[in-house]
Amino acid sequence: MTGSALLSPVDVRRLAAELGVRPTKKLGQNFVHDPNTVRRIATTAGLTPDDVVLEVGPGLGSLTLALLPECASVVAVEIDPVLADRLPGTVADRAPELADRLRVVLGDAMRVTAAQLGAEPTALVANLPYNVAVPVVLHLLAELPSLRTVLVMVQAEVADRMAAPPGSKVYGVPSVKIAWYAEARRVATVSRTVFWPVPNVDSALVLLTRRASPVGVDRDAVFAAVDAAFAQRRKTLRAALSDWAGSPPAAEAVLVAAGVDPSLRGEQLSVGDFVRIAQAFARPQ
Repeated sequence: MTGSALLSPVDVRRLAAELGVRPTKKLGQNFVHDPNTVRRIATTAGLTPDDVVLEVGPGLGSLTLALLPECASVVAVEIDPVLADRLPGTVADRAPELADRLRVVLGDAMRVTAAQLGAEPTALVANLPYNVAVPVVLHLLAELPSLRTVLVMVQAEVADRMAAPPGSKVYGVPSVKIAWYAEARRVATVSRTVFWPVPNVDSALVLLTRRASPVGVDRDAVFAAVDAAFAQRRKTLRAALSDWAGSPPAAEAVLVAAGVDPSLRGEQLSVGDFVRIAQAFARPQ
């Protein structure tokens, strides 16, 4: 079976030294240097030989090398030009038979478009910077309807928010917006010791499985209601949605029309509840 020679901790530091690269907080860089961890991620992703994988922030290539044997191709989006330029060479050195499966796109994953990728990725697998994890996932789910699954490694606290159910203490805007696109589950915890430099927190893997988005309602209209409901978490929906609806009585009328108790709070509602609220708001009262 064709495979890759994965990067060891020594390899990671040698490559970084060769490139004059030091991981930066600005870019949220923490390089994975443990071969067992990247194997675990590649296995957990459940890839097939037909999958086209999108990897965000490949860095020095640790995860890229683990993904290439598991799929048809990898499109790697890297914002750092030095790292983007070096990645094909690393793959050619350590997995020469798989080098033609890699395409590197220099760009910002927060803004990348389907046209720039030159492919229709079916899976997103990435070690995401903590500070942009949720916006990146939401942007890519919206931009790339071809994505069927997402497996991302993020800060453990972010993972909990992404996969939180209604009523949970950490349920919020990210939870609802991700639920618009997919079912989310936290599937594993990852020790901070597998990173260089070692972050101050542990990480976790979150698996998202795409499902059909609600029909008959505009996504932006639903997300506007979600943002309004969580802008003032301690307030009831009647109060929290008053500016959005035009007044407290208007908010109450919309909620009643949607079959939602105006005395509830945003964290108690599912994405389906917010869909009904947006639909009710769009109808003449």
